[in-house]
Amino acid sequence: MLTQASPTTTRDALAGLIPVSIVTGFLGSGKTTLINRLIKRPEMNRVAVIVNELGEIGVDNDLVQVSSEQMMLLNNGCLCCVLRGDLQETLRELFIKRRNGEIIDFDRVVIETTGLADPAPVVQTLLTDSMLLDQYRLDCVVTLVDAVNAPGQLGEFSEPVKQVALADRLVVTKTDLIAEQPLAALTGRLREINPRAPLRSATNGEIELSFLVDVGLRRTQADLEEIERWLGADEDHEHERGHVHDETVQSFALRFDKPMSWTAFTQCLEVLTALRGPDLLRVKGLVNVEGRSGPMVVQGVQHLFHPPLELAAWPGEDRGTRLVFITRGIPRQTVAGLFAAIGAVAARSGSRFPERPARDRPN
Repeated sequence: MLTQASPTTTRDALAGLIPVSIVTGFLGSGKTTLINRLIKRPEMNRVAVIVNELGEIGVDNDLVQVSSEQMMLLNNGCLCCVLRGDLQETLRELFIKRRNGEIIDFDRVVIETTGLADPAPVVQTLLTDSMLLDQYRLDCVVTLVDAVNAPGQLGEFSEPVKQVALADRLVVTKTDLIAEQPLAALTGRLREINPRAPLRSATNGEIELSFLVDVGLRRTQADLEEIERWLGADEDHEHERGHVHDETVQSFALRFDKPMSWTAFTQCLEVLTALRGPDLLRVKGLVNVEGRSGPMVVQGVQHLFHPPLELAAWPGEDRGTRLVFITRGIPRQTVAGLFAAIGAVAARSGSRFPERPARDRPN
């Protein structure tokens, strides 16, 4: 949870941290194919790949059996290992071996989840584990979607819906095996579940590298475009109008124009997580806190939140608080109402907490 204590100024706190990408997607969506293509690129020759299930992973047209007791150096310089049941332990061990010169000096980590995995616990680990925060930072969640089978999977299973909802990037695979009309219908469905995640198609794992790396907040001295991209606010949301979003998963934004009390803000999140923590799939945003020169960066998954990070300065002229929510069964009105109620109490005590009524995005 976010602490109610006054946030501490942290400058360049993200500098030097190793970016971690989570590649998820339902069974057969092509995760291994995509990763194999990526790590063959010269720019990705110092990557540690963590596979969180035992089995075979195809690399350079060979099947490499990686046991739970092995770390395998692939012939392109990448390191492949298997998650030992505890992501924290695996990441700590990788970092220690890297520091001691026992393995390659990797500069990025890619985690491949199982097809049935809920990516939320992996995200939580990277955002909240105190022993990892000094070494790693979450870069992005990439969700692969099987164009052929996803229409049925999204209706039958909850896992692929959540994988899509939590994504920072959506990659639709096997598009060459599906006609234009059903592909458009699938794209529309994905937009309903997660309207803010940029979407691309990939055939045989081929996709531009820039779409998948350096997605997350990389430094405190960020420019406006980087912040807006991280929030998912640089995309054209005109398509949202008139859409009926998924009955269970919703994405919406709240905005506050004036500075707010940090205590009031954390109270809002604490109440929300106490009441509906499991359904608070993801939250991220910038908060204009009274008495602070730069915004506070907040991000969390379900009931766990990353320690708040204060940027040295605002990236642009817009200094309004912007919060993006991805929820399951929690409508925008509920969250907005909670902020309004706690904000009213804060206002009576002298703290400003008014939400901008206009330009609200639809559910």
